Amino acid sequence: MSRLETPLLDKVELPADLRALDEADLPQLAEELRAETIDVVSTTGGHLGAGLGVVELTVALHYVFDTPNDRIIWDVGHQAYPHKILTGRRGRIRTLRQEGGLSGFTKRAESVYDPFGAGHSSTSISAGLGMAVASGLKKEERSVIAVIGDGAMSAGMAYEALNNAGALNARLVVILNDNDMSIAPPTGAMSAYLARLVSSPVYRSLRERAKMLTRKLPRFFSDKARLSEEYARGFLTGGGTLFEELGFYYIGPIDGHNLGAMLPVLKNVRDGLRRPVLIHVVTRKGKGYPPAEAAADKYHGVNRFDVMTGQQEKSPGNAPSYTKVFASSLVEEARHDEKIVAITAAMPGGTGLDLFAEHFPERVYDVGIAEQHAVTFAAGLATEGLKPFAAIYSTFLQRGYDQIVHDVSIQKLPVRFAIDRAGFVGADGSTHAGSFDTGFLTALPGFVVMAAADNSELMHMVRTAAAYDEGPVSFRYPRGEGLAMDLPERGEILAIGKGRVLREGNKVALLSFGTRLYEALAAADELAIAGLSATVADARFAKPLDEELIARLVREHEVLVTIEEGAMNGFGAQVLQYLARAGLLDNGIKVRTLALPDVYLNHGVQNKVMSRIGLDSKGIVETVFAALDHETLAIPSITA
Repeated sequence: MSRLETPLLDKVELPADLRALDEADLPQLAEELRAETIDVVSTTGGHLGAGLGVVELTVALHYVFDTPNDRIIWDVGHQAYPHKILTGRRGRIRTLRQEGGLSGFTKRAESVYDPFGAGHSSTSISAGLGMAVASGLKKEERSVIAVIGDGAMSAGMAYEALNNAGALNARLVVILNDNDMSIAPPTGAMSAYLARLVSSPVYRSLRERAKMLTRKLPRFFSDKARLSEEYARGFLTGGGTLFEELGFYYIGPIDGHNLGAMLPVLKNVRDGLRRPVLIHVVTRKGKGYPPAEAAADKYHGVNRFDVMTGQQEKSPGNAPSYTKVFASSLVEEARHDEKIVAITAAMPGGTGLDLFAEHFPERVYDVGIAEQHAVTFAAGLATEGLKPFAAIYSTFLQRGYDQIVHDVSIQKLPVRFAIDRAGFVGADGSTHAGSFDTGFLTALPGFVVMAAADNSELMHMVRTAAAYDEGPVSFRYPRGEGLAMDLPERGEILAIGKGRVLREGNKVALLSFGTRLYEALAAADELAIAGLSATVADARFAKPLDEELIARLVREHEVLVTIEEGAMNGFGAQVLQYLARAGLLDNGIKVRTLALPDVYLNHGVQNKVMSRIGLDSKGIVETVFAALDHETLAIPSITA
């Protein structure tokens, strides 16, 4: 494939170079930047549609504002690839999401042009307000711009921040990137003219003088004048009353792909406004790449793909993904139980609930990016005898933890939590890793906490959760495909708190929680070569523990190793606490716990990272040898 021709982009290493360009050159620069972004993601995979939608906005912001002194905060960070290209990282952009390479999100440690790290949504306004207030306290002159999408504006945190910013009258610019809801579509030249008008010094001056006049009038007349002004602005500009009531000066809507419309507005805001401002820009996700524009998800997240056709590479595996197995199992259970309903927080495709919606559209609820609401909404459903399944990624379930404690756990409500993306998540890195759910759920009294070792076990856990009515229950499963295996038509109901033994031995006990089970089985094979007989057990439950099984493993073996793909305060910690309480550590048993290390793991290839941190079969064997003071670690691997 021939090299892209990008003569203008080749001149831009940093935003200062961009600001040296003639304004008339910016549309061509934007097209080159869009082409570069498409080419990059075609080789790395990642989030494409969001970035394509903000190419012109990215160019405009870096052209008008003095970054990095002026701060630009990109909410979530899915859309930040063009920003990275313009801020000194073009030379490394093809390392995106690869181990040792650039993060798929904004990251403070990566660049001074990333003033705030992201990955979760709806944080930009709060962070930007903190920066704006800090600048004021330090008497530093700068603009702070938070760019937030309409989807992220569905989260309550965004409105909490807007309300606080308006009350503080802080110098903060919020850009609402409307690429889905189309709150109020721009109407061509008239819309651009009105946006320039209401952001101009003349209009602002007249408006302030009118306000001063109304204050001197009797209250009846001043109230009427204020309302008339608000209604007039609403009629002329297509909305904004809500933001005005929160204390923001509303400008828009503006065509977010029209640099001629955006640049004068941004300059007016930069030079003349010292109060909270919200600029409403309308963009198209996937803009400029026909396969993305035509796709239902606008190529939100993609594998590597062919630029000419848009055809994405498919996984070489032949097993269904855990997500699909969960969704199919839930559909099957819902056929048998009309009380089952499903909830997602803006991730119907990612959680598989789009499949559930095809069968039971009236029994699935997408609440938007609102995990707190999702949890308490599920609690309300449970109080009325329904069986809610809240399907939420592990990393996003963290956002609803207070609601899990206060609204679900304390009240012992039978909400079922289907926890997708549990464990290390590969290219998405630390912000999306599902590391902590086992630890924070086992801390709660009465919670049933499960982890599926494979797709078949996941089916059993879906049915078990559907049948369990005594309190909250969760089951976790990773991203991607499991091992190829024959699956039952329907899962079985598991005995609560009971594990299973897959292999019997007499020297070493390997007790796995979740999908590391097959690495434990491979480790047992390697230990056998070294003359060490190993028992392999699948705990299934971190709470309640199978205390009978654990006690037997301790009595009958010299070493017990727990294995999990989660933070170190999880399953292994539960086992150690039980052993300590029961006095089972007093007989000389050697206990070792294998878990994710006490660091935030960066993005990388799943099996390579698991090997590096000792959660593969080799790491398990080495742990056993170290516990037994075995003479050599050099044994042949039958799994290579």
